[in-house]
Amino acid sequence: MAHTARARTRFSARRRRKSAPHWACLPDEKLLDLRFRDLNLRIEGTALAQHIERLYGELEAAGLEVRPHCWLAEEWFSPDGVPGIAIPFYLCHPRLQQLERRMMHEVEGGNSNWLMRILRHEAGHAVDNAFRLRRRRRWREVFGPASLPYPDSYRPRPGSRRFVQHLGAWYAQSHPTEDFAETFAVWLSPRSTWRHSYQGWRALEKLRFVDELMGELAHRKPPVRTRDVIEPLSQENRTLRQHYRAKLSRYSAGGRSTAETLIARAFRADPRERGAIRAAALVRTLKSKLRRRVARKLDTSEYLIHQVLRLVIHRSAQEGLAVQGPARIARRRVESLITRIARLHLNGTAGRHVL
Repeated sequence: MAHTARARTRFSARRRRKSAPHWACLPDEKLLDLRFRDLNLRIEGTALAQHIERLYGELEAAGLEVRPHCWLAEEWFSPDGVPGIAIPFYLCHPRLQQLERRMMHEVEGGNSNWLMRILRHEAGHAVDNAFRLRRRRRWREVFGPASLPYPDSYRPRPGSRRFVQHLGAWYAQSHPTEDFAETFAVWLSPRSTWRHSYQGWRALEKLRFVDELMGELAHRKPPVRTRDVIEPLSQENRTLRQHYRAKLSRYSAGGRSTAETLIARAFRADPRERGAIRAAALVRTLKSKLRRRVARKLDTSEYLIHQVLRLVIHRSAQEGLAVQGPARIARRRVESLITRIARLHLNGTAGRHVL
């Protein structure tokens, strides 16, 4: 019996190696020089495909006839007028996620919970496109005109209760179409307690509107059913290196915000120095405790503190920052930094978020 099990394990391992793409074992520098079209990526047969099926199940349970078609692209997006979802390439293979983490220091949608939250958001855009919801007068009264110019960046108001808090960085505040997509995602989420969670918030009016509107659309065929695929990877001649160079340039174009300057000043040590602690690793170990403690201290939401913690971890990892000194003093310094940046957000002086 044991011999048979070992043989089966070895066979499975050989089969996985045989089915792995040729580039999966390449070092980063060689992988970066490949063109997107040469990766021959597919959604079918991946864990990503299972999450898309899960999204379809949630839409079906809500009575909606929309099934957004999905394809791989360089970034997340849902094109205007197309009820579909472009999903970033790295989510279809662990090796590409590894590269994304090295280059960007995080993998957006890199775990099941995060991935489903984004898919529900993008499904909101797809439903909007499928039923042309933004053309409705009442939709515009609730969320604002979709024709407003889409900004390159935005300055959120963390204390505002006019918007739901779903994805990071108060994303609902960036544009009316994002406000709708975020509200839809909160509404769609299984076992959502939005009626209770947003009690007393003006955002509750938006959720009630979405609830009423989706009830009206239930079991109706959408008028827009195009299956257009925009900017597919199969036609993309750019290399991964060119992609990341442009992406990093876009995020650094605005220069450092006040919050990012504070992070750089707080953690100046070289991680190679004796006794130095990597700042990102330290903050990760403290984040659960700090989220609750600082939220209570400032009488604010844990969502706000979570966004600050994400920013500190991301920037610290990106710049290779470390903190020197006894662990007790280092922890105190981290808490002081999180509190100070949170106050900047509450005062509206933390800086803008790049889209």
